[in-house]
Amino acid sequence: MTTAVVPRASTGGWTGLAGTVGSLLEWYDFTVYGFLAPILGKLFFPAEDQVASLLAAFGVFAIGYAARPVGGAIFGHIGDKAGRKPAMIMSAVMMGLATLGIGILPDHAQIGTAAALLLVVLRILQGLSVGGEFTDSVVMLAEQAPLDRRGFVASWAEMGGIVGMLLGSGVGALTSSVLGDAAMHAWGWRIPFLLGAVIAVFGVVLRRQLAESPALNCVERTKSSPVIVAIRHHWQPILRMVSLLLMQGIGFYMVFIYAASYLTERMHFSTARALDINTLALVAMLVAAPVAAIASDRFGRKPVLYFIVVATCFLAWPLWGLMHHQNFTLILCGQVGFGLLMGLAFGVTPATMIEMLPTEVRCSGVALGYNLCFGLFGGTTPLIATYLVARTADDFAPAYYLIAVTIVSFIALLGLPETARKPLR
Repeated sequence: MTTAVVPRASTGGWTGLAGTVGSLLEWYDFTVYGFLAPILGKLFFPAEDQVASLLAAFGVFAIGYAARPVGGAIFGHIGDKAGRKPAMIMSAVMMGLATLGIGILPDHAQIGTAAALLLVVLRILQGLSVGGEFTDSVVMLAEQAPLDRRGFVASWAEMGGIVGMLLGSGVGALTSSVLGDAAMHAWGWRIPFLLGAVIAVFGVVLRRQLAESPALNCVERTKSSPVIVAIRHHWQPILRMVSLLLMQGIGFYMVFIYAASYLTERMHFSTARALDINTLALVAMLVAAPVAAIASDRFGRKPVLYFIVVATCFLAWPLWGLMHHQNFTLILCGQVGFGLLMGLAFGVTPATMIEMLPTEVRCSGVALGYNLCFGLFGGTTPLIATYLVARTADDFAPAYYLIAVTIVSFIALLGLPETARKPLR
């Protein structure tokens, strides 16, 4: 495959704003479910055993993630065939409608088991939507970025997503603090979902102003499905991508989703207190992401990735230990430490993924690799972590799980070529 210099539009204006804000809106809508899982478990999956209710709620969380590879294939196909812009608009519309549905959905006490079934359907629609959202956004940003700033520009979509998660945690914490636990369980949990549906409209309007990525004008689009071409001819970089992303996929949802429920269910923190910790850790993540992206533009992707993987492997156990103290400050230090590590990883991987695949299958290939990892492994992490702790009676079992996957990510790094400051294929 030869390299070519393609015309590049400005990364400012609508493209940068739509890539960042659109990702913010999508990830707010998608992750607010995880932050409110302890409440949703009791309302939609009532059981005498609180662990059983929580397992059911996280099961639905995992179903949404299982739908992500399918959504990635659908919207990746659209992005490579019809263009990046149509795919980004369609994903925003689907996410807004699904989030509105959850916000107005009757619970188990009102319509019985139908409530749980409808929640599953709406969660699947969210999963399909977010499966193509992030990858289409980051591809569009990277294709229009200068060679020496591609890592930083590509990270804008990731930082938008972090802000969306931060907003989801912040809105959940604020709502819970203002209303109190009783009102939050009765009806207050609907407010974050309804707010997400309203602001999703802004994302659709914003994306309608986008210009199409100029890189598509310089390649011959595949006659067959880009997804099939990506699997048939580029399965090796896609497999490497999945392995490389394992650490951050599992690490993020273990720390920011599972840990929030652990603090409320096992350590008896209030929902507001647990979300306060999450919010501060996400701020640390937001600060770390651009630092890693800029460093990868200057020193290369691989040196930064090696540092992150090794640091996570050696720090996972002590940081997890801090999160199991009764002292609020120590718990906060542990989660902020994880937030910094995850922020570094999320800052450098967007450009790394884009540089692994050629233009004509880039949306499809990145969507497959990213969503297979986060869908099959990241999304099931809260469920697996809850099961491991219940099965082994060892609160450190999730930390051992994370340490194991850092080894897989390290092996994936060994054969990865350095692509920083080089033209996209």
